[in-house]
Amino acid sequence: MQRVYLDYNATAPLRVEAREAMLDAMDLIGNPSSVHAEGRAAKGLIERARAQVATALGADGADVIFTSGATEAAALACIGRHLHGAAVEHDALTSWITPDLPADSDGRVAVADPAQAVLQLANSETGVVQALPNGLAVSDMTQAFGKLPLAFNWSGVEMALISAHKLGGPKGVGALVIKRGTDLAAQIRGGGQEMGRRAGTENVVGIAGFGAAAEAAGHDLAEGIWGPIEKLRNILENTIAEFSNETIFVGKAAPRLPNTSCFITPGWKGETQVMAMDLAGFAISAGSACSSGKVKSSRVLRAMGFDEAMAGSAIRVSLGPQTTEDDILRFAESWLKRLQKHRGRLA
Repeated sequence: MQRVYLDYNATAPLRVEAREAMLDAMDLIGNPSSVHAEGRAAKGLIERARAQVATALGADGADVIFTSGATEAAALACIGRHLHGAAVEHDALTSWITPDLPADSDGRVAVADPAQAVLQLANSETGVVQALPNGLAVSDMTQAFGKLPLAFNWSGVEMALISAHKLGGPKGVGALVIKRGTDLAAQIRGGGQEMGRRAGTENVVGIAGFGAAAEAAGHDLAEGIWGPIEKLRNILENTIAEFSNETIFVGKAAPRLPNTSCFITPGWKGETQVMAMDLAGFAISAGSACSSGKVKSSRVLRAMGFDEAMAGSAIRVSLGPQTTEDDILRFAESWLKRLQKHRGRLA
């Protein structure tokens, strides 16, 4: 069986450019904090990656602080602050904020006081893209980075979270990007690494892969790679809608990421669909990878007004540069066959 990977929002396959950069970095001996030639070589590689990430994010002149991922970046940005947000935010942020901002039925959030608020740029489950208000304290740009044209310097955001593995870099490395001059206290203390904001010997290999992946993703974006992917997503949704008029496509009336489709088929549990499609050779999810293993239905969909049963009947299909039209049509055919079986069991 030839498997088809349709879970890019959980993690994207490692890019060739990232793999090569990581292999080269493994040959470096020095500690980046050492002053000798070997140490300077390792430090130079980190600074090159920092510049690659900043350029791809439109954050030249901002500070890029490398972390173990977006979750650590969220903690670094939010701890000790009283920030507000919506329940549609990723778990990495709802752990630190008061989730009291309402989301409408399309998942869009209105922010009254941006300086005291968190707002994601794009949702990992629904793909819904938000309009970021000027002066926003923190934005989770993890899913949007590499998929949407971004300019951190023009966004009006004070701090942004990003992660390498969502755009084809390695897992276990991310960054907090902040406006230069922003006051930020280190939470991991020790040495003076990362401009004194995140102590500990840097993950040189992971950072090298992150930089290379960010640069490659930026080139892909400039070449318009996501336009054809959006067309494939629309083919998927139109094919399913033609044969399943009860299926609801979440956030379809709002701007969305070009690769993401979240849809609800009432009465058919999302986890059952995921398992059935896995056996059929397709990798999809029932929501965020960080919460999909839990029994509860999607918190994001409940925040958008769906009840427990509806929220528990959702799946997410997320496409990437390697996805083909044949992959999409095969998936739709297989999914519809299993929908017919499900309907037969209910009859």
